[in-house]
Amino acid sequence: MHRILMAIAVSAVSIVAASAAEQDIVLRGMGSFHVGGRVVEISGKPVREIVRQPGGPLTKLDPNGQYMVEQMYVQYFLPKERKGKLPLLLWHGGGLTGVTYESTPDGREGWLNMFVRKGWDTYVSDAVERGRAGFAPPDVWPSEPTFLTYQDPYERFRIGDGAGSWNADPAKRRLIPGSQFPAEAYDSYMKQQVPRWLSTDDAIMTAYIALVDKVCPCVLLVHSQGGSFGFKVAEQRPDKVKAIVAIESATAGTISKAAALKNTPTLMVFGDYVDQHPRWAAFKKIDTEYAQAVRAAGGTVDWINLPEIGIKGNSHMLMQDKNNAEIADVIQKWLVGKGLVD
Repeated sequence: MHRILMAIAVSAVSIVAASAAEQDIVLRGMGSFHVGGRVVEISGKPVREIVRQPGGPLTKLDPNGQYMVEQMYVQYFLPKERKGKLPLLLWHGGGLTGVTYESTPDGREGWLNMFVRKGWDTYVSDAVERGRAGFAPPDVWPSEPTFLTYQDPYERFRIGDGAGSWNADPAKRRLIPGSQFPAEAYDSYMKQQVPRWLSTDDAIMTAYIALVDKVCPCVLLVHSQGGSFGFKVAEQRPDKVKAIVAIESATAGTISKAAALKNTPTLMVFGDYVDQHPRWAAFKKIDTEYAQAVRAAGGTVDWINLPEIGIKGNSHMLMQDKNNAEIADVIQKWLVGKGLVD
């Protein structure tokens, strides 16, 4: 009897160990690189002396010379059991970085982990002037950086119930009904915010094109401002961008160039309460017109309004909402249907 119980116990331990092993993320490789960038030269600036650290000596600061600027940072994770036929590139939105797709503000798994688990070679990047990417001196970028106030995303990203829903007292803030955003971790979300410039779109585009030229053919998964860059890059590299998943794209591409995507299947995804908020309804209208132009050229654009398939309460940050795994499954099902998964 003792031996039988021991056998059962050993068997149970083996099952638990096997289950844990199935949940592990096993990679065949991972790494990072910078891509794009250019060398600029600054001249005619005065030389001055500065103290580089408290208590240190005066040292000369000569701002004249050459600088490397506008390079983009990329991390990649390559699962041992690859199932996605192409690399999956995750592009973030305005005032954000690749952290968008990493752990959620409340500590759950983000889409980076989820799509690696689903077998995709996954690349997550910080665009030019974000995170670990390259910046430039004011002589190169004439505009000033812009910052979001603490309450701005709460009211604008459909976390709170529109204008006036923010309050310094968390107990008095008004969430959108049925909100899926982890509002209890809003402080952590705001720590992800970074400044952005209004004069860097060309530099960002150049770096994204360099990334696509380096690692593609690929699938783009783009969010918000990243959608504009994604569609415009695809217009210029239709042979390399084999599919696009656009998550609440804040403007799409150029209507006159939409025909370039006739062989690029596209999925547009929107969360809840979009039509009740003029800003997002306007972006949705723009995306609709672009989708119509692609379809008129013979292309395929599929559209998912999540509430219509029973997934409700989503903010603009769908990949961080509490039901992000359910949405990732919807995207994966679409990718499978397009023959992009082995």
